[in-house]
Amino acid sequence: MRSYCSVTPSTPPVPPVPPVPPAAKAAAKQRSIKQKRADDRAAKLEEFRRKEARSKRNRRIGIASAIVAAVAVVAVVVVSIVLTPQPKEYTAGGTGAEIEGVETFDNESQHVEGVVDYPQTPPAGGSHNPAWLNCGVYTEPVPNENAVHSLEHGAIWVTYDPSLSDADLSALKAELPSSYIVLSPFDGLPSPVVLSGWNVQLAVDSVDDERVSAFLEEYWKSQNVPEPGALCTGAVDAPGKV
Repeated sequence: MRSYCSVTPSTPPVPPVPPVPPAAKAAAKQRSIKQKRADDRAAKLEEFRRKEARSKRNRRIGIASAIVAAVAVVAVVVVSIVLTPQPKEYTAGGTGAEIEGVETFDNESQHVEGVVDYPQTPPAGGSHNPAWLNCGVYTEPVPNENAVHSLEHGAIWVTYDPSLSDADLSALKAELPSSYIVLSPFDGLPSPVVLSGWNVQLAVDSVDDERVSAFLEEYWKSQNVPEPGALCTGAVDAPGKV
């Protein structure tokens, strides 16, 4: 009987890894450094681009916001101009036109101290305080003696009953010029509205009366006053000046 024995093939020997030459190591290291630098530059460039994009976006948002704000401001200004009554314009002096209901007087001009007892209500000339009342709109009664001095300079004093409605008061203001005008409430008026110039006066029952504008056109900044063209500012304010 034959016997067989198995033979295990032998594993071939692994060849040794040749050592990396120093020059190759140096070259690989150099390439690694260059690659890292390149990667760093790329990262920095990408970060710069992101920041630049954010900056441009913020600038666009800022410009858009500024434009919106400017448009809003312009809109507010336009609306205020449209909605706010603008002062009417009148020709200084007069043409001698006769206006129904206008009363004329012969008061003299004299500077005095203290309270004056005037023959007209409200006063339409006469003795008055040395300091004139600054022209403008007042929400409280003003001193007669100072207001009369303003009449001497060519101003018109428009007085109204304190019970006048806000709507009527607004309509009255819309008829007034921007200068040489005094508007104030006055207790005890003979009519809801009385307009007074130097030695002239008109009482009306309604602010819509066409004679209001006619009176202003004829007597506003009149030359027939003791001191035509004198100032209506730079003196004294009464309480309630707007």
